[in-house]
Amino acid sequence: MQLIKAGLCAFGMSGKIFHAPFLKEHPGFFMAAVVERSKEESKEKYPEATIYRSVEEMLQNADIELVIINTPVQTHYEYAKMALEAGKNIIVEKPFTVSVSEAEDLVNLAEEKGLFLSVYQNRRFDRDFLQVHKILNDGKLGNIKEAEIRFDRFRTTPSGKQHKEDPQQTGSGSLHDLGAHLVDQAVQYFGYPEKLFADVFSMKGQEYANDYFEILLYYKDNLRVRLKSSVFTKEAHYAYAIHGEKGSFLQERTDNQENELVAGAIPVYGKEWTEPLKGTDGILNFINENSEPERMLTASEPGNYMDYYQQIYEYIVFGYALPSQGREVVQNMKIIDASLESSKEGKIVYL
Repeated sequence: MQLIKAGLCAFGMSGKIFHAPFLKEHPGFFMAAVVERSKEESKEKYPEATIYRSVEEMLQNADIELVIINTPVQTHYEYAKMALEAGKNIIVEKPFTVSVSEAEDLVNLAEEKGLFLSVYQNRRFDRDFLQVHKILNDGKLGNIKEAEIRFDRFRTTPSGKQHKEDPQQTGSGSLHDLGAHLVDQAVQYFGYPEKLFADVFSMKGQEYANDYFEILLYYKDNLRVRLKSSVFTKEAHYAYAIHGEKGSFLQERTDNQENELVAGAIPVYGKEWTEPLKGTDGILNFINENSEPERMLTASEPGNYMDYYQQIYEYIVFGYALPSQGREVVQNMKIIDASLESSKEGKIVYL
């Protein structure tokens, strides 16, 4: 099996949870390098990875062909550009960058260099996202007329992470953080909207970056898609509500991969590794082919973040499709930028 040597730009939560375990357990990857500016925490689980004290040092010295940019979003552009100019393929954590212009610049540079750029949209591999995709593809709901996708939390006190909560820092706030997932999911399900209207602000006060947003996406054929997130939601809503001409589907957000990884779970290559779902997590209510009503409880199949790295591997080795390529995600960022404009101006923004 061809071995892809990779380097991590940071070993914080993202590196420890979403990247290093999968690079280690996938037989096609070798985590050869990691940046830790002062600590050496990676040594315990990844002794084979050389520790560098800066991204610059790693790019200059490490024998790697793939770089994962998993630093705060405000640094993505700088490090991604640096890696591309060093001749490295790159994976960039979401949100891609803090602006559309930065993202477009990186995509163009990657194409000029003949390198690939993928954005780590791991929520495409959540069990709940995949279940909704399956229901939509089954066609039981008929033409879709309305959909709502939510990602709520109950985090009423500041986290202390300035790059996420300082309103003076471009790219901070829930819209770039969780919104990057919801926008991506809406586009994956329904394509690119014609226009939008948004309300974006901070429930905790003006001294903090936005922690609430509601975006209404307008599509052709009278389809409306609402994206919503709040940090003052103690009781969970259904994360997905899909309504069509023939019925409705409600889906809970039940993917637990992140929590299991935080608790120490080890992902397994080539098989399911998450805890089985206990019970059901969805409701499908529709009119069947015999014009009779049917209502059933549904259970989603397991998701697997390993599939993202498997697709990266298959792209490199076999030339298969590249997951969440940069130019595709630039379109998502245009929706985020338009949402900020809409909220500020109090108007519909055409895309």
